[in-house]
Amino acid sequence: MPLTESYLSPRRVLTVVLAGGRGRRLYDLTDYVSKPGLDFGGKYKIIDFTLSNCVNSGFRKIAVLTQYNSHRLIEHLAFAWSFLPGELKEFVHIWPAQQSLNKECWYNGTADAVFQNLENIRQFDPQHVLVLAGDHIYRMDYKYFLHDHLNHDADMTIACLEVPRLAARGFGIAQVDAHGRIQSFVEKPQDPPGLPDHPDMALASMGIYLFKAGFLFTELMKDAQAESGHDFGHDLIPALVRRARVYAHRFERSSIPNPLNPDPYWRDVGTLDSYWEANLDLVAVQPALNLYDPTWPIHTSLHQLPPAKIVHEGHIRQGSAVSSMVSGGCIISGAHIRNSLLFTESRVHSFARIEDTVVLPGADIGEHARLHRAIVDTGCRVPTGLVVGEDPDDDARRFHRTPNGVTLVSQAMLDRLNG
Repeated sequence: MPLTESYLSPRRVLTVVLAGGRGRRLYDLTDYVSKPGLDFGGKYKIIDFTLSNCVNSGFRKIAVLTQYNSHRLIEHLAFAWSFLPGELKEFVHIWPAQQSLNKECWYNGTADAVFQNLENIRQFDPQHVLVLAGDHIYRMDYKYFLHDHLNHDADMTIACLEVPRLAARGFGIAQVDAHGRIQSFVEKPQDPPGLPDHPDMALASMGIYLFKAGFLFTELMKDAQAESGHDFGHDLIPALVRRARVYAHRFERSSIPNPLNPDPYWRDVGTLDSYWEANLDLVAVQPALNLYDPTWPIHTSLHQLPPAKIVHEGHIRQGSAVSSMVSGGCIISGAHIRNSLLFTESRVHSFARIEDTVVLPGADIGEHARLHRAIVDTGCRVPTGLVVGEDPDDDARRFHRTPNGVTLVSQAMLDRLNG
């Protein structure tokens, strides 16, 4: 069947974005902001990628469910995502977790978060409900996802991608038949099942679900009354595949093509290592994630910032940035930057050397500092002469160092050094 707007009817789909996650494995980075509201890519928030996919795909009835440390996220959504025309019944609504007559506790799992908002969802009378995670980095046209869902007459469709089997322990893993119908589903198995034709690969859930609305309502009400963890991956999906029409959608069908790198790009930036890697992916000559594609823009709030500036040229000190991204409002003053990403309004002072490092907004790097394979948290004041990334034991003693050798530097850690 051809991919036509009348057939797909994205206007009859309500999108629910789960954006309440804390992101504990990101340590100090999420002490004051939820994971979806964390800065990414120099000028964006992580949630901007999911919301941009929605808007670019034509899915413009969007509810964002917030919970943990939500103030900065809500503020961002209010400023950056208020441009959809309400007179056309397009919107990004913010639905914070709240107590009600029926429930007096916070969200207890992904399914419970949607269940607690059933009355809000019903008021829009959707035919289908698209449930998304607000904390992943990817570009996807959800129209193709809906196309497969409708062609299969599925009760539920799960977006999936192939991952190496030995790296699949952190995912929900699906086994499918020749038509894409899911026969079994197990959440985070220690021994993930491989694909019949590629035994070294597994089919992993991306945490992207599309439901027939009536089916979703019924199943959520059943789950709410059951002894359950009220989570889609752990509880609902394994039971549903045994008695409902649950299909897998292959991400390669809906991933936005990148001529520079044909492999579909999706990242869960839930650890310090994955967050560091995904940010530095962007500085590659041929980045796997293309931010420069005008046909699929990533929307965010537009801060009125001056252009980045790199100053001082001479034998004693010289400002330079090589193989790096430098965002608006940054000043590099007689310092050398290599293979790094500087977020907005960062400052790097004379004789500092920054390499393989992610510097978050408003950081100030003192003279003669040397930073290698590091993440510098928002607003940090890195003192003159600080060295990070050269002595693993010293890094681990003063800061948080990951098994892969990435060191997180936060202001709280710096303050302890001076205390």
